[in-house]
Amino acid sequence: MGMRVDIATLFPEMCQRVLDESILGRAAKRGYIETHCHQIRDYTLNRQKQTDDYPYGGGCGMVLYAQPIADCIRAIQQQVAEQGRPAPHIVFMTAGGQRYTEAHARRLAQYDSLLLVCGHYEGIDERVIEAFADEEISIGDYILTGGELASLVVADSVLRLQPGVLAEQKGYEEESYWNGLLEYPQYTRPEVWEGRAVPPILLSGNHKAVDDWRGEQSRQRTRERRPDLWEAYLAAGGWDGTPAPKKPSRHRKKKPAAPAGEQPAPAAQDPPEEG
Repeated sequence: MGMRVDIATLFPEMCQRVLDESILGRAAKRGYIETHCHQIRDYTLNRQKQTDDYPYGGGCGMVLYAQPIADCIRAIQQQVAEQGRPAPHIVFMTAGGQRYTEAHARRLAQYDSLLLVCGHYEGIDERVIEAFADEEISIGDYILTGGELASLVVADSVLRLQPGVLAEQKGYEEESYWNGLLEYPQYTRPEVWEGRAVPPILLSGNHKAVDDWRGEQSRQRTRERRPDLWEAYLAAGGWDGTPAPKKPSRHRKKKPAAPAGEQPAPAAQDPPEEG
């Protein structure tokens, strides 16, 4: 039974269509992962199926009710429990959450079940966040109209790390951010396109030389494009690409033998102590 990801949203069909496509869709069909998107509106108690209202204290926009979100979360928790899984780790997608990184993706990928809750309009009643959230996440320092795109970013970045989703583990271990660096440039056929040639080293068949070139390209790109990542990489003990100093030899050099017929010079002695 693969990892399960649930998304609580006002637009479940939109989210599910994305999750059912391409690599994640194929992985779900093969049983490596499991995804479910839930309509928050189904849990409202009013006849109009209204999910939001004006904010207390005034201001622009509308705020999502706590009650339908809470009941949606409880229903998902029940479904997860019926599968024999541990309780889902609950993440609210909010502008005030921690900024998302690859380190978050690796950590979240360790959970058996993950529940992503999408805000919309002006936001979510803070009381339901306090009651249920294990953490809040933001995918960047900008504002979206809702949490759906953010939840899909998190779901994709987490699910692709699950066993069997990608053809091989190396598929994500050499990509940007995995080791603190940006990824090296990639090329494919033809060898020359509109006068631009593939770097000759990639055609050499020398795997060590190719790995060295890629490593240098990763370091160079990170230094130039993301100095913040570069500083963090060095601070964590990353290698800057400079050749390591040669270690002095442990073997003592032998003195040349004295020519035949000559006596070797006597070893130096300490001067006698004065009385």
